[in-house]
Amino acid sequence: MSYSAPPYTTNTINGLCIRQIIAGDKTAPPVLMLHGWGTDSQTIWPLGQRLVTLGYRIYAPDLPGFGKSDLPPVAWTVFDYARFVLAYADSQHLECFYLFGHSFGGRLGLILGAEHPERILKMTLADSAGIRQSPPLLPRIRLHIYKGLRDRLQVIGLGRVSERLRRWYNRRYGSTDFQNATGIMRETFIKVVNVDLREYAQQVQAPTLLIWGDQDTDTPLWQGQLLEQLIPDAGLVIFPGAGHFSYLENLPQAAKAIAALFQSPTELSSKSTG
Repeated sequence: MSYSAPPYTTNTINGLCIRQIIAGDKTAPPVLMLHGWGTDSQTIWPLGQRLVTLGYRIYAPDLPGFGKSDLPPVAWTVFDYARFVLAYADSQHLECFYLFGHSFGGRLGLILGAEHPERILKMTLADSAGIRQSPPLLPRIRLHIYKGLRDRLQVIGLGRVSERLRRWYNRRYGSTDFQNATGIMRETFIKVVNVDLREYAQQVQAPTLLIWGDQDTDTPLWQGQLLEQLIPDAGLVIFPGAGHFSYLENLPQAAKAIAALFQSPTELSSKSTG
């Protein structure tokens, strides 16, 4: 299957200009697609285009701070992003919808699935973030020593030395996503990555498909296996040899699995009127 260029348009949500992809028949069941951290809607377009051919209408915004969308006005938490997604759905008159979330988008799916079950029909989370892993002992000790030295330098008036130490430490030990983020988005990253959503996963009511690559090093497979246990109605599909973008590495299989879950368009009308 060849892929066309994404059909981009723009939308304004709460004063923020948002780039978006909307494709598919207007009467088709809606799928809200949420990309991962550091990417944008273009990354999920290959899957979105396949879902369109399978009879769905997709809505895929560049989340604030990503792609061509405006930055958030201040450093946002994951809950601020979840509220934005609801505002975006409201702007498209989506009372309820199917949801696909990859990585960071999966974080948002866990929150929305727990706090707004009336909006989510079913959802698919691919290599989802949301499980916070405690760092090993050595990095914890290193971080403790670093913070103590940095703060002590500030106290004794060596602010410039403290700042140089901070920059060195971040370059040496910061994650790739942290390194690539700047300004507000770096502050946002710190707020987002430190939230553990296990309690939210336990409250998700929508039937959930989990898609995972067994070679994912960003959100390792054990996190998908844990989410399968935590989410009351969840199933896990594992793609051997695939990494963090397992759905892109296995597009035909991923699209078919998602369509198999989202196969009951009558749910849309029944939930809207129920």
